[in-house]
Amino acid sequence: MKSFGSDNHSGIHPLILEALAEANKEHCPAYGDDPCSVLLKKELKRRFGCTDSCTVFNGTGANVLALKVLTNSWNAVICAETAHIQVDECGAPEKHTGCKLLTVQTPDGKLTPERVRPLLHGFGFQHHAQPRVISISQPTELGTLYTLEEMRSLADLAHEYGMFLHVDGARLANALAAMGETPEMMTRGVGADVVSLGGTKNGLMVGEAVLFFSSEFSETLLYQRKQLTQLASKMRFISAQLNAYLKDDLYIRLADHSNRMAAYLAQRLKQIPQVRITQPVQTNAVFAILPREVREQLMQEYCFYIWNEETGEVRWMTSFDTEQTDVDAFADRIEWLCRK
Repeated sequence: MKSFGSDNHSGIHPLILEALAEANKEHCPAYGDDPCSVLLKKELKRRFGCTDSCTVFNGTGANVLALKVLTNSWNAVICAETAHIQVDECGAPEKHTGCKLLTVQTPDGKLTPERVRPLLHGFGFQHHAQPRVISISQPTELGTLYTLEEMRSLADLAHEYGMFLHVDGARLANALAAMGETPEMMTRGVGADVVSLGGTKNGLMVGEAVLFFSSEFSETLLYQRKQLTQLASKMRFISAQLNAYLKDDLYIRLADHSNRMAAYLAQRLKQIPQVRITQPVQTNAVFAILPREVREQLMQEYCFYIWNEETGEVRWMTSFDTEQTDVDAFADRIEWLCRK
């Protein structure tokens, strides 16, 4: 039975496993001097237009490293109250950067210049944490998407105040698949300064990348990654996965499939009057409210999580290996429970 709890619950795509096996055949230099890692840097630069990049072990490591490179301990990072760096990283950004997170309430997980601007004050005042970064997730933690214009407006606002725009792209592939935009257009093209590029939610075993769009960060990056324990000795095994992930746009194809499965789930759920979808289904997440007794019984049979304890809102995630038959079985069960 497939899980609808998280796209992290899925396994490893066969082509990624093949790449790992291929990388395992010979001895290679460590710490990024291997052919796979050299190739990956070139490929990321070609696709995204970044000036520098590196690999890390996980998404929290990617976000923490990105923010650490951009900030000093007296700075503040502005994010949505639902942002992963605020809700799901156990205080790691604050611990390792020393920065204060300033959160913004949003109905859809999306920041806007109007919501951010009231926090842009106290510059040069020694008693206030100094705003330094606007951090957004694309897609958001609610599965919603920023348009390119919305991302660009936030980058422009950040740069107006001498700040940076960080994009948490743990599911960036899902956004690219949904919007049909090029990787460079959604990152460098909108004025992003640093992007965390995810892979483990979309078919990788382990590993993410961090993309930097200014050469001023390159030296700091080297030392911060080492201090944050994100420098892999056998880096070729992370790089080999990401190379296979990018090759022939595998990452887009996998994300597109998971998006389509979520859209299909939403289509099925709309036929059940007792289920109310609470957010636009734009990527591979479906948020919904259903009768409590149905939810409790369903959670005994399927793995998924309650998103909001107060309202009973749940989150259902589809993955690159979710099949239509999985969705049908899940939706059929919900429909049957609602009719009992």
